[in-house]
Amino acid sequence: MQFNGFSKQGTKFLENLSLNNKKQWFEENRAIWEEHIRLRCELFVHELGETLQILVPSIKFKPKVGASLFRIYRDVRFSKDKTPMKSKIGILFWQGTGHRMQSSSFYIHFDKSHYFIASGIRNFKQPMLNTFREYLQDADNRTELQQIMQNLEKKGYKFPEKKFIRYPRNCDKNDTNSNLYLYGAMYAYKDFILDETFYNFDIATLCFDIYTELFDLHNWVYKMTLTHTK
Repeated sequence: MQFNGFSKQGTKFLENLSLNNKKQWFEENRAIWEEHIRLRCELFVHELGETLQILVPSIKFKPKVGASLFRIYRDVRFSKDKTPMKSKIGILFWQGTGHRMQSSSFYIHFDKSHYFIASGIRNFKQPMLNTFREYLQDADNRTELQQIMQNLEKKGYKFPEKKFIRYPRNCDKNDTNSNLYLYGAMYAYKDFILDETFYNFDIATLCFDIYTELFDLHNWVYKMTLTHTK
């Protein structure tokens, strides 16, 4: 079976899940989940992962939970949201030898009404934040990242809000690009309302086109992670 788009029954399932977020309801409707979400996601990972090797030969992908696929069950121990299931589906392709969530990645998630396509790292844990800030100590790295961001903003890409208001001690607040130190993540994205593109093969083409435009940012983040030591 080949990937030919995500499923309208799948996003309808997510809409119903948002109204019935209980394990019992999920288990009673698991067959819909398996056929219209999990299977479609697995096919998408195979399809796009192989294509992404053209762009990044060492890209990593595996259509399994804990790899390219995210768990449907929420770990409520570490979440303010105590509902047992997630109503958002995430898919990840990553580059590097570190943890996939702290590696430069290409990413897509969707829920009952929107989808979101991005590249970079969506949240720096403290060790990676330290690495990011150390990498920014090099003026060439700062200049390169600022130029990449400006180029992407002209193409309509968005970036996360700055997380911090205080600068780290070892940076020059008066430097032209000192604002970069205030980020707690580094990624760019576009988001869309669910449309017909999402429900046919065109979504794979759109993702590849966006990831191609985001490649310079992906590569900057990847090079930054290569300097990371645990």
